[in-house]
Amino acid sequence: MAESSIEWTEMTWNPTTGCDKISAGCKYCYAEIMTRRLMAMGIDKYKEGFKVRTHEDSLHTPFEWKKPKVVFVNSMSDLFHPKVPIEFIKKVFEVMNKTPQHTYQVLTKRADRLFEVHEQLNWTKNIWMGVSVEDNRVTHRIDYLRKTNAKTKFLSCEPLIGPLPKMNLKKIDWVIVGGESGRTPRPMDADWVLNIQDQCAKNKVAFFFKQWGGTNKKKAGRELGGNTYNEMPSKKIVVSN
Repeated sequence: MAESSIEWTEMTWNPTTGCDKISAGCKYCYAEIMTRRLMAMGIDKYKEGFKVRTHEDSLHTPFEWKKPKVVFVNSMSDLFHPKVPIEFIKKVFEVMNKTPQHTYQVLTKRADRLFEVHEQLNWTKNIWMGVSVEDNRVTHRIDYLRKTNAKTKFLSCEPLIGPLPKMNLKKIDWVIVGGESGRTPRPMDADWVLNIQDQCAKNKVAFFFKQWGGTNKKKAGRELGGNTYNEMPSKKIVVSN
C-alpha cells in the first residue's frame, strides 16, 4: 500500500505484481521500470523482477485503513493476467466486498479474461472496473467491459497514442485521458483529446484529463482548452490529491 501521485486516485494496493507486454500501450511500461528500481533497492516483493506473483500477505491491508480510501488496485500488475489464478482473483474481490467503505479502481488490458470470469465474481458497487484503450486497435476491450456485471465501468485512454473516433460509450461511466511521459514519449495530438472530450459530453460520460505527458509532464500540465477536467463517475467520490 502506498499513497499515490496519480491524479484520479488516492493510493495504490498491489496484491499481485508483475506483467507481460500485450499491446502498443505497454511499450514504455511504468510498472516495469519501477519494478527494476524496487528490485535494485532489495524490496522483497519485487525480488523476482517483473515475473507475475501473488501476495497473500497483502490481502489484509485494506482492513487496516481507518478512513475511506479511493484505491487503484494493482498499479504494478494486471489482476486479470492469465497467470493469476481465478482463486486468487476471488480472494481479492472478497477483500473488496468486505470493505465497502473503500472505492476500488481495477484496470486491465486483459478484457477477454475479465469477461471470461466476471460471472464468478461479486461486483459490489464499490468496485469500479476499467480497461485500457490506447488506440483504435484495442477498442474491442470496451465491448468486453460493457458485458460485465461491474456496476461502474471506465476507460483509461493512457497513454493515448492514436485517435479514438466514434467510440461506443454505452454503459461506460467514466473516461480518463492522458499522454505518455518519460524519456522518449510518443506524441498525443490535441485533436484526439478534444474529440474524446466531445464524445463524453454528448454521451453524458464523466471525463478526466490526467496530463499532456511529454518529457516534462509537470511543465506541460493538464489543462485542456483553459479548463481542468476532474470529473468522476460519482459525485460522492472526491479524490483529495
